[in-house]
Amino acid sequence: MTRTVCSVASDLAENVERAVVGHARVRTASGNAWEAVCADRDRARRQEEMRRVAEKLAAARR
Repeated sequence: MTRTVCSVASDLAENVERAVVGHARVRTASGNAWEAVCADRDRARRQEEMRRVAEKLAAARR
């Protein structure tokens, strides 16, 4: 009985999510992973930019 209730609740939650946000915007594991990759790349790009700015400031002080 518990498995059945969990299964039905899971299906209901999935259907509600699809109805609310649309089929194309449903969160998936692969979508979450890709967002994490993009966030990591963006963070690395910003860190590199800050490193270059710090190097320029340090060079200007010399």
